[in-house]
Amino acid sequence: MTKDKGRTSPKPRVLTIANQKGGVGKTTTAINLGTALAAIGETVLLIDLDPQGNASTGLGLMAANRKITTYHVLLGEAPLRAAVQPTNVPRLSVAPAGVDLAAAELELIEEQDRHYRLKSAIADFAAGGPRVDYILIDCPPSLSMLTINAMAAADAVLIPLQCEFFALEGLSQILKTIETIRTRINPELDLQGIVLTMYDSRNNLSRQVAQNVRTHMGDKVYKTAIPRNVRVSEAPSHGKPALLYDLKCAGSQAYIRLASEVIQREGLQADQRIA
Repeated sequence: MTKDKGRTSPKPRVLTIANQKGGVGKTTTAINLGTALAAIGETVLLIDLDPQGNASTGLGLMAANRKITTYHVLLGEAPLRAAVQPTNVPRLSVAPAGVDLAAAELELIEEQDRHYRLKSAIADFAAGGPRVDYILIDCPPSLSMLTINAMAAADAVLIPLQCEFFALEGLSQILKTIETIRTRINPELDLQGIVLTMYDSRNNLSRQVAQNVRTHMGDKVYKTAIPRNVRVSEAPSHGKPALLYDLKCAGSQAYIRLASEVIQREGLQADQRIA
């Protein structure tokens, strides 16, 4: 049974981390939020749904060791549990991706259930164990069949948003996508929150973007902003989350605070759903 207030079902909470704009810190957020959640006691599965496989690499899983991937899961060639591998982070596992995942969209185009392949795989995984508290899905930076599968399977979407000039334009696009998926495919889909990334408090533009987003989106924006941080940028090249590479750096500490906010927000939303 999950530990969060208001959560009484063993069903994992599924959060999709998505933004149609590239370079916003999406995969970095997936890796480090998953690590931070695991560090504070949650059991987490990260599903890598980006053909680049950067989340898998960033957790230390080299391409040669990815025998069963999310490609095989979506094509129905293997159950999700067969793809899952442990990482060096206790309580954090990963279902890796590889370049073959790019072909999944074409191979699924004629399938009637093409939008629900991941949802079905997660349901089967949850029914047969092992139990996890959170499933995080790292999406490609595009509105593709893969992103649609991720949102169809999710309870909520977490949006990383870079503090730069075109941030609000990119935010508008992803919010429209969420609304479209909610209307046509997954009526239960919610916006978990928006996390500001690559924030530099010394930069006037960063401060202005953060203020604008908070003005437009209110409490949907997390209080924690992820700062620009060299140690966070270096960590993936060592096959480690930032929290393992340098726990004390500003970026790692920010992700720990973000994980606490996510759990708090999940508890509040659970109470609202029950009420």
